Amino acid sequence: MTQTKSKIREYAEAIAIAIVIAFFIRAFVIQAFKIPSGSMKPTLLIGDHILVNKFIYGIKIPYFRTMFIPITDPQRGDVAVFIYPEDRSKDFIKRVIGIGGDTIEIRNKKIYLNGLPYTDKHGIYTDDFIIPGAVQPRDNVGPVLVPKGYLFVMGDNRDQSYDSRFWGFVPLRDVLGKAFIIYWSWNGNDHSVRWNRFGQLLR
Repeated sequence: MTQTKSKIREYAEAIAIAIVIAFFIRAFVIQAFKIPSGSMKPTLLIGDHILVNKFIYGIKIPYFRTMFIPITDPQRGDVAVFIYPEDRSKDFIKRVIGIGGDTIEIRNKKIYLNGLPYTDKHGIYTDDFIIPGAVQPRDNVGPVLVPKGYLFVMGDNRDQSYDSRFWGFVPLRDVLGKAFIIYWSWNGNDHSVRWNRFGQLLR
């Protein structure tokens, strides 16, 4: 009977340690996310599963989002995951276009960063129609100054993304991490695996 109790205790301790390690990794190091929309095409497709480095920007106290050990701030061009400002139960993924202190302007779909044309290596445009800024901000914004401690983000699928052009800036405290690799991809349209996307590093 004692030996049985000892075995049960051994298994329970092993399970408890595994849970603690899994929680630690998810809270501080790496977390998996699934892409539900096409706002980041062609970089990310619906059905891509990605890993996000939560350690790269620093160590935060879970739930309180207070920075405990800062490492670096998000940089322009990073693909960042953050808490969606308009619904804090959701996480969003977008590309960082502007950081604190930057002036962003969009004129007829063209992005200007601090008064100079922005080299838009990742953005695609699928709609030739230009929407006036007085109607909505998709194609014409600003100029706006990004406050210190905030980010201006956009989806790579510029004409099909709901982002900082519409709802404003992302607080640094709400940034969860930087997406860095696709580890699985499922095409829901034809129910097939996209093998060619496995292991793709995100840039």
